[in-house]
Amino acid sequence: METIFETKEVLRKKYLDKRMTLSQDEVFLFSEQIFETFLKEFSIKSNSKIHCFLPITSKNEVNTQFFFDYCFKNDIKIFVPKVVGDNLVSIEVTPDTEFSISKWNIKEPKTNVGSSIKEFDFCLTPLLYCDPKGNRVGYGKGFYDRFFSENNVNNKIGLSFYKPNSLIVDVLYSDVRLDFLIIPNQVFVF
Repeated sequence: METIFETKEVLRKKYLDKRMTLSQDEVFLFSEQIFETFLKEFSIKSNSKIHCFLPITSKNEVNTQFFFDYCFKNDIKIFVPKVVGDNLVSIEVTPDTEFSISKWNIKEPKTNVGSSIKEFDFCLTPLLYCDPKGNRVGYGKGFYDRFFSENNVNNKIGLSFYKPNSLIVDVLYSDVRLDFLIIPNQVFVF
């Protein structure tokens, strides 16, 4: 099989377009399968610390509400990212946290006060694409690369509806690879 190399720009457009063809029912079903695969493959204990994104629903991102519901019921600490200035801060959330919608159409906590936690057992990361080596393509702002560099994350896990195919040709030195990719009913280890 021939190896295909593509740029982040090409992959970003290709996989966003592909994701936008999914129905809301498909997004829900595939997201549920991703969540169930996560529970089956990873050992989550009480007091674990999970950093998890809140999806941009208008861009058909993986629905992470399954993760939040599970964490709230099982005494697992869960944190979400919020862009404050040029930084991604980590904010612990509870069932009582108040949210608003950001200028990027992302649900986020109303508070800008980040947690002092710098070590996470898991970071569930949004992406548009992940290649067979664990390199991810996001929206191009580098927030997660900086977040990974500034925090101790034991398991960097991308969540996607699509398996890795093409290799990213324009990986930068500052790009941080994922440890795992979860797609519906499958885990890739890097």
